[in-house]
Amino acid sequence: MEIRASTVLPARRSPITLHTADGLELVGELALPADTDPVATLVCLHPLPTAEGMMDSHVLRKASFRLPALADVAVLRFNTRGTSSRHGTSQGEFGEGETERFDVAAAIEFTEFEGLPRPWLVGWSFGTELALKWGCDPEIEGAILLSPPLHRAGPADMAVWAESGKPLAALVPEFDDYLRPAEARERFSAIPQAEVIGVDNAKHLWVGEPYVRIVLDEIVRRAAPKAYPLPAEWDGPFERDTV
Repeated sequence: MEIRASTVLPARRSPITLHTADGLELVGELALPADTDPVATLVCLHPLPTAEGMMDSHVLRKASFRLPALADVAVLRFNTRGTSSRHGTSQGEFGEGETERFDVAAAIEFTEFEGLPRPWLVGWSFGTELALKWGCDPEIEGAILLSPPLHRAGPADMAVWAESGKPLAALVPEFDDYLRPAEARERFSAIPQAEVIGVDNAKHLWVGEPYVRIVLDEIVRRAAPKAYPLPAEWDGPFERDTV
């Protein structure tokens, strides 16, 4: 059957709690392949919580619903401090992208503690700022940025990534509200290894199944290349979203 916007594929899903160095508990979920060990891990950093961004923002939710089954990857999602979703509310309050450094560190530490392989950061909008500012950790393989606005991340953050040599890919919608492909290529030129992929006709929120498929394909192309390109159909069992 065709994989649709509401499709939920099999996975081992469990609620998790991340513990930050400044004493907060963050609500999250880990989705693992149903019958095998993961080949890589996606650490998802969601859009701006003051604009309704959360771990259940649709692209990240669909990644967790599909990629454990289609690409054998683990998907870790969580609500940053003060953020609410149907999974619950994380402790603390919004820190303008600064105190969230502890949230990013807690997620990376969780992957290390749990022995999750080859963690990649997947940031969307505000989440890209967290990835650029706080995510260039020795444990991280690289980063995939969706709709980066480059409001908070500056030259010093770019320099850290440039020096690391870690792969970084930015998916930039043609009609983004904040940063479009031509300007993105200019600004990301400070990171020699950065790829900027302009996506025709797309907008900041990646609304529409064709754009979700593009995003998930580009994520898998880097984090789990043997699974690229992702299939559009699934002939196994389906699950329901029960949260």
